Amino acid sequence: MITVSIEFPETVFDSLGQEPDEFVKEMRVVAAVKWYELGKISESKAAEISGLNLGDFINV
Repeated sequence: MITVSIEFPETVFDSLGQEPDEFVKEMRVVAAVKWYELGKISESKAAEISGLNLGDFINV
């Protein structure tokens, strides 16, 4: 697995009312949904990226 680091201002987390770990989980799901929507990845790949099982991803 590859780790990618992204820097955000601390105010981002306050604005969203999230802790950094919650933000990362949501970001993975949002990115996977968008890439699936654009036809760039399959449902199963989107589920893998989002960290969800396929059934849970389909119900997002």
